Amino acid sequence: MIADIPYWRLSAFYFCYFSVLGAMVPYWPVYLREQGFTAQAIGVLTAIMMAARVIAPNLWGWLADHTSQRIRIVRDGAIISTLSFAGIFFHNSLLWLIIIICLYSFFWNALLAQFEVVTFDYLKDQPQAYSRIRLWGSVGFILSVAALGVLFDVIKVHWLPAILIVYMLLVCVSSWFIEEAPRHAIYEQNKETIWQIVRKPTVICFFVVCLLMQVSHGPYYTFFSLYMEQHGYTRKDIGGMWALGVLAEVVLFWYMHRLMPKWGVRTLMLLSLFLSSIRWALIACFPDNLPIILGAQCLHAFSFGSFHASAIEVVRRFFPARQAARGQALYNSLSFGAGSAIGALSSGYLWEWSNQWTFLAASMITLIALVIAWFGLKDEYSAPI
Repeated sequence: MIADIPYWRLSAFYFCYFSVLGAMVPYWPVYLREQGFTAQAIGVLTAIMMAARVIAPNLWGWLADHTSQRIRIVRDGAIISTLSFAGIFFHNSLLWLIIIICLYSFFWNALLAQFEVVTFDYLKDQPQAYSRIRLWGSVGFILSVAALGVLFDVIKVHWLPAILIVYMLLVCVSSWFIEEAPRHAIYEQNKETIWQIVRKPTVICFFVVCLLMQVSHGPYYTFFSLYMEQHGYTRKDIGGMWALGVLAEVVLFWYMHRLMPKWGVRTLMLLSLFLSSIRWALIACFPDNLPIILGAQCLHAFSFGSFHASAIEVVRRFFPARQAARGQALYNSLSFGAGSAIGALSSGYLWEWSNQWTFLAASMITLIALVIAWFGLKDEYSAPI
């Protein structure tokens, strides 16, 4: 299926990396609440973690493009971020946690954007195979969130930091099984500077849409677990909901290499935005209706899976190989960084006013992104492969 690619070694890194997120994303807000932090403090701490993605990936991307030592950056970032996060065991005040999260996030955000570039360097002329590798990250997320959902019904959630350290150590180990990929010159004929590319209207539109999409995810990543707890679901139930969403994502990733060449990334992105808006509205209006909530979780296949895979492909087309690291860094910083930070911070304040309207606001934001994408994304950049 995928020739001359270290498929399982690349997949192992994604598996370990997203296992960390499978522990962090659903249970970090629950851990903070049990430590006595308010909804606003939880929103601030989550926003800081996301905001680090605005600056850090671009610095690491610049360094990677100038040194071509992406794997070294990944390895060093994994080790230092793990050591930084271990500082959480020494104190539990809000100020101390802010310092720890800032340090951890700065180095943790050296990892994914650079590893994405390494993956595409290995894939060369097989970019559609990316989803078959990336799906193992989703598998890691599923197993992590489901196992911890069961575990935290038995033990207290204050064990979360220790579990996260173990997962981070696995990321460190997996990074040593990958070497620098051989570079290829498939896009090197493009002599545009990165700023000449970024100033193009279509590129600006693309990044705005990605930012808004992640803003809409703010309530989900910050308060979905707490929202479900308020409506009587156990942590095992909630873990299963998270796992179901990512399982749907895995199924879509498996078929993405067929869908993208057939439909093109523009169509997939528009569909993803439309279904995401429906998803947030369903969660807002029917939290007590389990079948509807499960159906909404299945839409994660589109709100994250197809949107992310399509966006990664658009970034690959926008930015030539010599600027690939900074292109991926911009995507990560503007969407998962600025977008997620704005979403987490604003949802923290909206949550104090209305839980339901926090998710309805996310639905409206996604509709705005859909309109922008409809008029701003051009077929010349997002046609089928």
